[in-house]
Amino acid sequence: MNKSTVGRKTSGLDKVLRVALYTVLTIVAAFYLIPFIVMLITSLKDVEEIRTGTLLSLPASLHFDSWVKAWSSACTGSSCGGISPYFMNSFQIVIPAVLISTLLGAINGYVISLWKFRGSDLFFALLLLGCFVPFQVILLPMARTLGWLGIANTTSGLVFVHVVYGVAFTTLFFRNFYQSIPNELVKAARLDGAGFFTIFYRIILPVSTPIIVVTVIWQFTQIWNDFLFGVAFSGFDTQPVTVALNNLVNTSFGGKEYNVDMAAAIIAALPTLAVYVFAGKYFVRGLTAGAVKG
Repeated sequence: MNKSTVGRKTSGLDKVLRVALYTVLTIVAAFYLIPFIVMLITSLKDVEEIRTGTLLSLPASLHFDSWVKAWSSACTGSSCGGISPYFMNSFQIVIPAVLISTLLGAINGYVISLWKFRGSDLFFALLLLGCFVPFQVILLPMARTLGWLGIANTTSGLVFVHVVYGVAFTTLFFRNFYQSIPNELVKAARLDGAGFFTIFYRIILPVSTPIIVVTVIWQFTQIWNDFLFGVAFSGFDTQPVTVALNNLVNTSFGGKEYNVDMAAAIIAALPTLAVYVFAGKYFVRGLTAGAVKG
């Protein structure tokens, strides 16, 4: 048997394995997409068609009234203004919380990894414990803290909660990434007269783009999807969209409008879906960027 014959057999086997792999991945992807497909189809039907049809039956005609109602006039408890005000509340919470926790995590990781001090490893270990503290454990202490600060039931209070809880994760991300940066780079900058913040802004931040992307995606997803902190620490006018969605699903006057519920759920999920669709590949790249110490 010559080399060309062996090469053709190997190439043929590779093609078969590749086709089998893509087939399995397609089946798995379809399986995970079924709930979303059912939600989308249901949101485009009218109520009568939902009652008489099946879950996967396609709508006879497209109805977007449920989307309009979910956004602007659906009842979420005693209010019937749709989920649009709460959608905006979530953005008012997410944007500052992500920016502040990312900045604090970058500074913490910079100090712990490149400006080591006595006890820095112990400090990092204690900070790391924050990643394993369950949400429920901090509810009562955080409620008292928010009351003492005078920001209970406010958007600022929710921002504060998410920053405090998220800074342990952001510090972990940045610290692990900065471990791959040679210490000699910082030492050389210090010899040239650069100070703490000059090194951070001029040298460290410009190479931090991959881990910044990871942190922003992580924090955005965690904060946007949060329900427990939202329901525990928000007021009536400061509830995030996840709390409003729960209220909408559990509020009904007359018949149950599943199409409106499904439309509202998709609208609430759109920002995180967009983040993962457009920035998912950068998330993986950022996680692996600092995996090997240079």
